Amino acid sequence: MATSVGSIARADTFLLMAEQIGCHYCKRWDAEISAIYPKTNEGRTAPLRRYDIHDGTPDGIALARSVRFTPTFVLVKDGVERGRIEGYPGEDFFWGLLGLMFERAQIDPATSG
Repeated sequence: MATSVGSIARADTFLLMAEQIGCHYCKRWDAEISAIYPKTNEGRTAPLRRYDIHDGTPDGIALARSVRFTPTFVLVKDGVERGRIEGYPGEDFFWGLLGLMFERAQIDPATSG
């Protein structure tokens, strides 16, 4: 289950999803991924947190650059962006890109979650 951003502890690792009302690809991600994500090692290591792109970047998060597209998935550790996926290319590509993002951030979901 996704949580809203609210107050964010700086020591947290999470996947921040930028979305907006009417986003077709956000709905597609919800239909294809959202139910399984929390059950995966990645989901346990970096729980999903969502925010509306029109509300601005949540407090306490340092992004590498502005979020302009939805959905955008930002891997955050200790309040700092460690990687991102812009858009939703479909289920098969999403898992591969997510794994690559964790690898580049040097976060091992097999041992962290």
